[in-house]
Amino acid sequence: MLDPYAAFLTLAVILFIQALFFSEGEKRLVTFATILAMKPNILLMDEPTAALDPKARRALIQLVRSLPHTRVVTTHDLDFVLECCERTIVLADGTIVYDGQTEAILTNEPFLHEHHLKLPLMLQ
Repeated sequence: MLDPYAAFLTLAVILFIQALFFSEGEKRLVTFATILAMKPNILLMDEPTAALDPKARRALIQLVRSLPHTRVVTTHDLDFVLECCERTIVLADGTIVYDGQTEAILTNEPFLHEHHLKLPLMLQ
């Protein structure tokens, strides 16, 4: 029988080998779960929905919405922003061009057009 340390190392090796075959989306979700296990006060997310299939994307959105954490997100996924962020800051060429309520800006079609952004699908 394996002692606890050997069992842990064996499990770690198995998980590592299996992780080599994870899709990019699965790797992102595992990374996100690992970060949540550290119980951070603030979540910093860079393109959190990139490489996720629709099912995993929906699961991530539901999870993020359920968390009490402050979120700092950089993304081009305006549907994610609409669903997960109350406040939005829009940057253009390094300058803040909007800072306020998410729904107000993401329903402002002239502003979106001016800054080469698309109306979120859920609002079309």
